Amino acid sequence: MSEITIRPLVAGDRAAWEPLWEGYLTFYKSSLPPELYDLTFKRLTGGSDPMGGFVAERDGRMLGIVHWVMHRTTWSAKDICYLQDLFTVPDARGGGVGRKLIEAVRQMAQAKNAYRVYWQTHETNLAGQELYDKVADKSGFIVYRQALS
Repeated sequence: MSEITIRPLVAGDRAAWEPLWEGYLTFYKSSLPPELYDLTFKRLTGGSDPMGGFVAERDGRMLGIVHWVMHRTTWSAKDICYLQDLFTVPDARGGGVGRKLIEAVRQMAQAKNAYRVYWQTHETNLAGQELYDKVADKSGFIVYRQALS
């Protein structure tokens, strides 16, 4: 078996990206309209938004995706990086894919002189938390949100 390769998400990845994006949404019991898939992918790969992604591949097969968003923060003059979506195909979990995708985001954010990388996960995502506890510090913050539409 060959090694896992991590590279930036590019416009030509749409067909391979979409099933992983759907897998991510399904994991979190969510769904989005097709036009939002189009907009999201364009934002991730268009180069004009402060966001992007990475993919993990082995032998030409996409095993995982991660998306990131750079934004300002009141806590630093530097931007901060939000690791927004991380997903690996079920048969690749536990094989280092998630760790490598997180590391790619960390390296990119460090190269952009970001203040920090942060992310959140659902409290029921115990497998994810097992990895996250090894690669980052748990902040202790609880997320609240209000729907606006």
